[in-house]
Amino acid sequence: MKKKILITGGAGFIGSHVVRLFVNKYPGYYIFNLDKLTYAGNLENLKDIEDKPNYFFIQGDIVDDEFIFRLFEEEQFDGVIHLAAESHVDRSIYNPMEFVFTNVIGTVNLLNATKQTWQGNYNGKRFYHISTDEVYGTLGDKGLFTEQTAYDPHSPYSASKASSDHFVRAYHDTYGLPVVISNCSNNYGSFQFPEKLIPFFINNIKNNEPLPVYGKGVNVRDWLWVEDHARAIDLIFHKGKPGDTYNVGGHNEWKNIDLVKLLCRIMDKKLGNQPGTSEKLISYVIDRAGHDLRYAIDSSYLQKQLGWVPSVDFEEGLEKTIDWYLDNEEWLEKVISGEY
Repeated sequence: MKKKILITGGAGFIGSHVVRLFVNKYPGYYIFNLDKLTYAGNLENLKDIEDKPNYFFIQGDIVDDEFIFRLFEEEQFDGVIHLAAESHVDRSIYNPMEFVFTNVIGTVNLLNATKQTWQGNYNGKRFYHISTDEVYGTLGDKGLFTEQTAYDPHSPYSASKASSDHFVRAYHDTYGLPVVISNCSNNYGSFQFPEKLIPFFINNIKNNEPLPVYGKGVNVRDWLWVEDHARAIDLIFHKGKPGDTYNVGGHNEWKNIDLVKLLCRIMDKKLGNQPGTSEKLISYVIDRAGHDLRYAIDSSYLQKQLGWVPSVDFEEGLEKTIDWYLDNEEWLEKVISGEY
């Protein structure tokens, strides 16, 4: 019997990289990609694997509990990798209820369906919940988030993810469900929806449009190459200890303004501009409400337990990312226009 693995949110940015990795690496698995196909989900992200014999796409909403229970009853999944989430902080500020439904209710629906389907027979089973470093709140100039850092979310987005994390742990402690959780830092790479900083600024530089930086641009983020994150997810899913949490970070902190200036320098070189051309597009705008100052992840537990380390130097990864967006203008235009 082939294992059946459900990956939620598999048409999104991180999810599509995970689906691709699992479909190609594990031909002995059946990989089911469940995605609602909201604005951030795009099946064109998976064109290269859509005809693989071990890949199946299902359109559906994790908030629909009847649909979820019926799907689990029909397919009898052996594992769940749960990535489906509303994830944009600005959107959460304007519409927090959407984040409550998808991130909290949707997660609990999956937990309930998993518990009912497995009925205590947990041998070879795994429920893996992917979360974010934003649940930890903010850091000062020093220190790192560890797996023991207390939760202190500051936005509706991070509050909804913190709530879902707590439910996942509660189902492990109460029902013995074999769960693992990972909390990751900011991802970057190909197929990211251009509301996020790096693809948004790449596109604006290309089109000679303003580069709006929140506040003074001093907020610090730890950047993780998305394919390194997918490798970490693979390791944690297969080898992580049930009940454990693993922090996944890029060991790669950048102030927003320094990152934007680096993007400008690389883009000027790629576009044949005079040095300094793109930096003139930078403008400073009113800071985001509840904007955390600094995130930084300590991934040493993941490294010691499972041997994972980031594989790509940031400037190399950023160049690869820029090249991908410049080489895939049609994808970007379809996403921005909503044509997809």
